[in-house]
Amino acid sequence: MKITKNLLQVGVLGLSLLASGVMAAVSADEAAKLGASLTPMGAEKAGNAAGTIPAWAPMAKTIGTVDSKGFLSDPYASEKPLFIITAQNVEQYKDKLAPGQYAMFKRYPETFKMPVYPSHRGATVPDDVFAAIKENATRTNLVSGGNGLENFKTAVPFPIPKSGVEVIWNHITRYRGGSVTRLVTQATPQANGSYSLVYFQDQFVFRDKMKDYDPANPGNILFYFKQKVTAPARLAGGVLLVHETLDQVKEPRSAWVYNAGQRRVRRAPQVSYDGPGTAADGLRTSDNLDMYNGAPDRYDWKLEGKQEMYIASDSYKLDSPQLKYADIIKAGHINQDLARYELRRVWHVVATLKEGQRHIYAKRDFYIDEDTWQAAVIDHYDGRGQLWRVAEAHAENYYDKQVPWYALETLYDLQSGRYLALGMKNEEKQAYDFGFTATTSDFTPAALRQDGVR
Repeated sequence: MKITKNLLQVGVLGLSLLASGVMAAVSADEAAKLGASLTPMGAEKAGNAAGTIPAWAPMAKTIGTVDSKGFLSDPYASEKPLFIITAQNVEQYKDKLAPGQYAMFKRYPETFKMPVYPSHRGATVPDDVFAAIKENATRTNLVSGGNGLENFKTAVPFPIPKSGVEVIWNHITRYRGGSVTRLVTQATPQANGSYSLVYFQDQFVFRDKMKDYDPANPGNILFYFKQKVTAPARLAGGVLLVHETLDQVKEPRSAWVYNAGQRRVRRAPQVSYDGPGTAADGLRTSDNLDMYNGAPDRYDWKLEGKQEMYIASDSYKLDSPQLKYADIIKAGHINQDLARYELRRVWHVVATLKEGQRHIYAKRDFYIDEDTWQAAVIDHYDGRGQLWRVAEAHAENYYDKQVPWYALETLYDLQSGRYLALGMKNEEKQAYDFGFTATTSDFTPAALRQDGVR
């Protein structure tokens, strides 16, 4: 893939800054590009020279309709694919695919496909979030060797990144509505396509959306996360609680689990790094959730630059309440007829496991959408250097709330032929509920027992 020369130079600069311990925010002159040549989020505002990627234009909150359950209509439902990438023609498009995407065509030559549609760049967030991002650009610094932040506000600390770890922090801290409750499902199909579902009830709140948040004393908490398993019966009642910290070297993530059978709350230090993901049948690690989460301290992060790539975007069809889960889950991979891909610009960051550190993934390649800072594709390599798992996120703009997020996360195991699909809500009684209120007392270990009652 072609990588922009000046961005390669930026990557080299970023690495030299990290090596020297200098963690400077950008100048006021550079930050002035935000909202001018750059979008308020830091993407290139202009389209590409070929005209295949359009200029950024904010998506209207009224571009579609919202039903009584909160599901969004597809504003691009009338569009047809420009072309469909298959195993028969994939070589023609290989330069705009991640190695993991390319490997999926080789692993499933008869069924895997990528329908490519016209590109739309409309991802936006509320004006006060844009303002906070611009403020971060000149104030936020890396601390603890790149493993924490100082002077950070709301979302996206480095809209004009100079290093790989800064891009990763943008993904970790990106705007997700401030607070949300959601009912979602997870499937881990066998190689033949048979599956059962695990049902989750999630609550997710960034610190500045808590009712008792004190901006004068923000502390080290980034967000609070609570996840209750509601089905199947053998797992129902278990609850996970996470206090995510900004500097996880200074103060590691705190996590607790409530076991419904034992009616006990216990600390859960395994809920981090490559600890097993909740009810995932061994198919994902704790830090695979949200494509990637947690402390970046076990890897060296190299910014390769920016490139054009086909990524799953505007995935309204896949999120439709008209679908059943059986319409989505198929053998080997999800039903790719429901997927939508668009040509976008992405940041490419390579994470290599540090000497002396342990993780089941020895290397990860991140491809992060420039418009949202969301990871679109992540390739995972094992200790032998072989491509092992391919994570792909099907992104969706919740335009009525101005929240870019995912409709579905997938993680494909190329070796076993199995995969994990997380985030489906098509058959649930409501879509995401943004903007709910909570206090820190709702996210204490003592509160878990009440949440875990079946």
